Amino acid sequence: MKLRPERSRGSCGIAGIMNKKKERFSGEKILNSISVMQDRSNGLGGGFSAYGIYPDYQDQYAFHIIYENEKNKRIVENHLSKDYNIAKGEAIPTREPKKSVSSPPILWRYFLDPVKSNSSEKNEEDFIVETVMEINRNVDGAFIVSSGKNMGIFKGVGFPKDIGRFYQIDKYEGHIWIAHGRFPTNTTGWWGGAHPLGILDWSIAHNGEISSYGTNRRFLLNYGYHCTLSTDSEIIAYLFDLLGRKHGLDIHTISNVLASPFWNDLKRLNSKARRLNKAIRITYSGALLNGPFSLIVGQQDRMVGLGDRLKLRPLVAGEDGDMLYMSSEESGIREVCPKPDSIWSPKAGNPVIGYVGE
Repeated sequence: MKLRPERSRGSCGIAGIMNKKKERFSGEKILNSISVMQDRSNGLGGGFSAYGIYPDYQDQYAFHIIYENEKNKRIVENHLSKDYNIAKGEAIPTREPKKSVSSPPILWRYFLDPVKSNSSEKNEEDFIVETVMEINRNVDGAFIVSSGKNMGIFKGVGFPKDIGRFYQIDKYEGHIWIAHGRFPTNTTGWWGGAHPLGILDWSIAHNGEISSYGTNRRFLLNYGYHCTLSTDSEIIAYLFDLLGRKHGLDIHTISNVLASPFWNDLKRLNSKARRLNKAIRITYSGALLNGPFSLIVGQQDRMVGLGDRLKLRPLVAGEDGDMLYMSSEESGIREVCPKPDSIWSPKAGNPVIGYVGE
């Protein structure tokens, strides 16, 4: 695909909307938010993650899988049938794609539970992660792109407004929505590598470049996470799962790991805070993200925004009543909420955290 010369390198667009009372709203809202920032993408990737969209199957894991062909689909289904009770499997509903939506693969979703006898020796969520890693590594042309409960990721190659139309995002209702418009600079643009990226009920939309990708990837390999999606952003989703779910760190500490203060800045802290930050920095040196980035992270009960410690990528946040908004640009918020109660630009390395029920 040739890039049109009038396209500026906008370095991706991200947007997130959350209702703090867990009231569901149409995906049309996030579609309008990300579409107003189309100049930040170049048609090589768009996508959405949504929470609360499957109330009829809220107790089952929802696997969204992309397949290159029917043979790969049969291989994966045979694998899943051995380890899972599949309540339902079906094609993900789509509309006729516009020209900008490039070569859609086979798109399928499954609502399933692990067979207890197969997963009894392991934590259930670890079992899900192992399944995702095994299929994404070992079955050519098959990739599980989301695997959480009562949530799903919808993404592909195209502009976000066209990807949203293709997946009929406007027909879904959820209490958290995250969107991404991609402008890949050093990785390929393909369906599996589009954002958001996820594992279990974590999903992330990322703007920027992770120059520490090699170090981060090797760090994650020690814990069984394998990167297979040809994008540096994949490591962010796995780091949140490792640090948050496996190691039990809170979001503020995770942010401190990923966007640690500079050593010189630690000198300004009191002795207790300085010792704590040094310990975090040393223990999790392999998880520190270097390079310019801003990101939005979703989970069933919260939405988090975080920028790098030099603020090299933009992030704007706003609130209006029970609604929390995040965006690469103020326009992404004001397009769907013209007069928010408050709007601000978070400080470098400081997370914006919204909780359901707060």
